[in-house]
Amino acid sequence: MPLHPSARAFLDNSFIKSLAPPETLSVDAARAQYNRLMRAAPPGDPVARTEDLLAPGPLGDIPLRVFTPFGEGPFPLYVFFHGGGWVLGDLDTQVGECRTLASQAGCVVVSVDYRHAPEHQFPAAPEDAYAALAWVAQNAERLDGDPARLAVGGTSSGGNLAAVAALMARDRGGPQVLLQVLNTPVTHHDFSTASYRDNGQGYGFDRSSMEWCWGCYLKKLDDGLHPYASPLLAPDLSGLPAAFVMTCEFDPLRDEGHAYAERLRAAGVPVTYRENAGMVHLFHGPEARQAVIQAVRQAFFPTTFSER
Repeated sequence: MPLHPSARAFLDNSFIKSLAPPETLSVDAARAQYNRLMRAAPPGDPVARTEDLLAPGPLGDIPLRVFTPFGEGPFPLYVFFHGGGWVLGDLDTQVGECRTLASQAGCVVVSVDYRHAPEHQFPAAPEDAYAALAWVAQNAERLDGDPARLAVGGTSSGGNLAAVAALMARDRGGPQVLLQVLNTPVTHHDFSTASYRDNGQGYGFDRSSMEWCWGCYLKKLDDGLHPYASPLLAPDLSGLPAAFVMTCEFDPLRDEGHAYAERLRAAGVPVTYRENAGMVHLFHGPEARQAVIQAVRQAFFPTTFSER
């Protein structure tokens, strides 16, 4: 179908049109621009409290921000990884999304500020992602959380880290994860797909920008073949948690997200797949946000959900 009118309005917005491709900027300037973009998003729902904590990581403490909903715990736990191509973003750039998810899905959301490239290249980010996930599971009581209801999720490169954290948890005998929410995820260091060919320019997120992100992230090209960089290349995807995978029609990452969902399903993993028709990488639409919340609620509260 053609671009959805709301996606077209997003792309035609004067602020969006003023943004420079990150590959044309210094890393610091690209980060500042991305922060301006993400902080223009709605503030999200009220929550009972937020708290900044530090979790021990492989090479220093990992900053976390904890969003606790109103109500009585223990609550399910959702470990969230922000997007930004492993280079951009921080704990402030997707606050509204975290607050709304905590409020409407009834879970404690723990946002993770993993180490970023190019200062810290692969595998720094996935190692931090896994360390944060393990710490949350081990400190569930401290967070008023229930370690038996634990999920991971993220957007774009954050979706990559969520998928990889789930892989690492399986491979290392780590925490038992109930659900992985992969929102327009990066799953393969490959630019040859039809969605890169058809959507690689003109939809707010270009192939050249993703090439820049990968170039910052990897120390050497061969690192892109590692399953913890490209989870689509993992030889075995069996035994992974159920997945909610979401893509957008006019996103260069569409095909690799769909391919990962298909490989998970073929490995016997329960998968819910959604493609947002007419939408772009940076704008998924309000129905997509509700689809994520519904998937998380269904995983955390299956009995209550089935009674609706």
